[in-house]
Amino acid sequence: MKIVIKDIEVFLTCPDGQNLVVVKVLTNQDGLYGLGCASHAYRAYAVKEVLEKSFKPLLIGRDASQIEDISKLLLFNGYWRNGPIGNNAASGIDMALWDIKAKMANMCLYDLLGGKCREKVTVYRHCNAPDKERIFEAVDQAVKSGCKYIRTEYTAFDKPTNGEEYLCLANSCKHYDPKLHIKNTLDLLYSLRDKYGDSIELITDTHERLDPSDAATLARKLEDLDLFFMEDPLSGENIDWLQRIRNNTTTPLAIGENFTNQHEWKPLIEQHLIDYIRCHLSMVGGLTPARKIAALAELNGVKTAWHGPLDMTPIAMAVQAHLDYAIPNFGIQEYYGFSEGTAQVFPGSPIYKDGCLVLNEKPGHGVDFDEREARKYPPHQKPTLWTEMRLPDSTIHTP
Repeated sequence: MKIVIKDIEVFLTCPDGQNLVVVKVLTNQDGLYGLGCASHAYRAYAVKEVLEKSFKPLLIGRDASQIEDISKLLLFNGYWRNGPIGNNAASGIDMALWDIKAKMANMCLYDLLGGKCREKVTVYRHCNAPDKERIFEAVDQAVKSGCKYIRTEYTAFDKPTNGEEYLCLANSCKHYDPKLHIKNTLDLLYSLRDKYGDSIELITDTHERLDPSDAATLARKLEDLDLFFMEDPLSGENIDWLQRIRNNTTTPLAIGENFTNQHEWKPLIEQHLIDYIRCHLSMVGGLTPARKIAALAELNGVKTAWHGPLDMTPIAMAVQAHLDYAIPNFGIQEYYGFSEGTAQVFPGSPIYKDGCLVLNEKPGHGVDFDEREARKYPPHQKPTLWTEMRLPDSTIHTP
């Protein structure tokens, strides 16, 4: 029997304070469905609108096995393309179709992708806090849990710490002093290296907030720390300056969580300007394009470090982990973690253990969705405030 798309359902839920978008693709075979992540947390309702009003009428009745064809169709159907709203909507469909195909084959997704290249998916954890003492406590806990890859920064980087009254052009905004951030980052990382020596791997994330000259300065000053990598040193608007940073340091560079278009990552990989590509899978359109990014990276000696924040579903985390197992050039997986409430909404979510992610080995990507539990956490419609980042003179800056 030909398996066709019978219906598409879209759900919004918010168990950890971040709007999550879940896509359920139902087929004409009873009990056979797939689940995907379409979570653009800050434009969740727009993604839902695209899925329900544009993609659903386009896809009903189509062959659910034709994943590559549908991926291209969703990219080109709106004529203008490669935006985060459309890509996330496409990702929800794409991940769900891969889930269906693996279930039809009665295989774990990683087996359908070619089988395991490794026996574990190693992660790095966030150890952030407003002060050094609490950061050290967080690092101690992470190390005791079996994790040796630590990404750390002050959560107060965006708040005045020197007693100054900063200007603001809005009722609510965050402030950021690049010079102070560089100073505090260096002090923190050197303190951690003094305490832990080489027993842990250190990662720092500037979150694209530095101007090119400051990013180059920080990269040079980080050289002696032997970091695992420097994460997102430049914003996409300043990416042409990356060569300057490359010339200033041998510290590995990881970038890409903001990328939505192949013209952003393709030249960086092909010109060997980065060591790790770290796209957010739903932002690039799902598993189908991510496989191609990984293959391009492999051909050019670049490893993967996919984005793993709180504002993605455990479905997306599981799909990333399956891909991590199946590609030769896996580097490391970012893992923020999620609450027990989220785990109940998404039965079968990946489990963190001994510094790694563990999958449940069920056919498909292995994660289900409990609609009743999801309704306990209704989505919010609050404006996004944290991205209004301003310099001390109130000039708006990259978030």
